[in-house]
Amino acid sequence: MCVASCLRCVAKMLVSLSIICILTNILLLLPGFNFHFLLEGHVTKEATWSTGIWSSGILVLVGARAFMTSSKTKGCFSFRTQMCFQLNYSALILLGSGLCSWVSVTGLVQGPLCLYNTSVGQVWGVPLQPHPDRFPGYLYNRTMWEGVCERPRGVVMWNVVLFSVLALSSALQLLFTAGNLFNLLLGILLGDTRSCVKRSNNQEVS
Repeated sequence: MCVASCLRCVAKMLVSLSIICILTNILLLLPGFNFHFLLEGHVTKEATWSTGIWSSGILVLVGARAFMTSSKTKGCFSFRTQMCFQLNYSALILLGSGLCSWVSVTGLVQGPLCLYNTSVGQVWGVPLQPHPDRFPGYLYNRTMWEGVCERPRGVVMWNVVLFSVLALSSALQLLFTAGNLFNLLLGILLGDTRSCVKRSNNQEVS
């Protein structure tokens, strides 16, 4: 009973985090809530990969649905079989959330795509990406958050907040799923304790 309850709890947490990831990635595609930057291709590369939508979003939702369904399985043997199958879904979730976390951290470190001033005029690029020979990165110098990018307005803060939320949410998915592996192993070893105890009691009565 404890194994099934934990599985349902993890599934609910994964669903909530997946929704957060999907909504966050959608906002990353719409800096300042403006569609034209996306249509013109002036959106940060890591955001256009949409790992928050398909990786930590859809893939994790598929795995969470499998967790929820398998937690309702009755019978010792059937329950153990389902727990074995859930190891595959766990691997899928770990892959999806790990990929999204890596992409989010990369997007956070590299900085946003924006319009900025150069010696030859205004150009689109990634002016805040770290260079060992110049500066370690804009994350350590908040004075650069407002004075470098001209358009979209406030894109630096926009990306910092949203990529941080996306990285944290996908990391939590990774953590919950990794912890759930121990729960699945208990399910394989112990089976559905509700059915097993009921079966044992019936045998004693007979």
